[in-house]
Amino acid sequence: MKAMIFAAGLGTRLRPLTDHMPKALVPVAGVPMLQRVILRLKESGFNDLVINIHHFGEQILDFLKANQNFGVRIHISDERGKLLDTGGGIRKARPLLDDSEPFLVHNVDILSDIDLAAFYHLHAEQPCDATLLTNHRQTSRYLLADDEGHLQGWINKSTGETLPFGTSYTAGKYAELAFGCIHVLSPSIFHYMEDKRWHDKFSIIPFYIDICHQADLRCHTIDSQAWFDIGKPETLAKAEAYLGRAAIMQKRT
Repeated sequence: MKAMIFAAGLGTRLRPLTDHMPKALVPVAGVPMLQRVILRLKESGFNDLVINIHHFGEQILDFLKANQNFGVRIHISDERGKLLDTGGGIRKARPLLDDSEPFLVHNVDILSDIDLAAFYHLHAEQPCDATLLTNHRQTSRYLLADDEGHLQGWINKSTGETLPFGTSYTAGKYAELAFGCIHVLSPSIFHYMEDKRWHDKFSIIPFYIDICHQADLRCHTIDSQAWFDIGKPETLAKAEAYLGRAAIMQKRT
């Protein structure tokens, strides 16, 4: 199975840790983020990985080489010339991803106990363009999904703004879901990226929202206590505390 790891980000929320290293190599309980994600994917059966790089990208290359790519096949999508954001990063990596099989996309700064193989196979068993992992955590911006889980739009609850243009929001009309930064895409998604608006740097969520009434995009909700955005200091600390407790429990058993 194939997966892409977003490892190109600047990691501004983790400064000063990222002043001299890429976010992907910031340790979480002593283990670099990237290593944790690679090993999670490997354990789940993903053996063909694409990793994009930008900020201190050469450190990531050296890290992978020193660890023999952790025993999996790794391709590099090099964005050191220009950081392309999440959507642009997927589009640039198209030659490495566009074959007959779906591929999973995972942010390097997400730590979870989600069954990644089951999530991948859930998507593979249904004919859709993308399946987005979602949860019910509190945020100000939500994806809006109908009763069947089809993505219908987006709302910023702080401002009342809705997208795409013309989306009508009434409380209770849609499920309000937070994006979990893990998704599975079918190669058919690249068809929608051929529009000239998506030929450079762009974020994947605005792209999904823009095409949601043309493409088949589905939200799959998994609420887990072990889901952390470790790209900021406060949640990095929470993740390390969780891992510490888990290690103690494992020793007791």
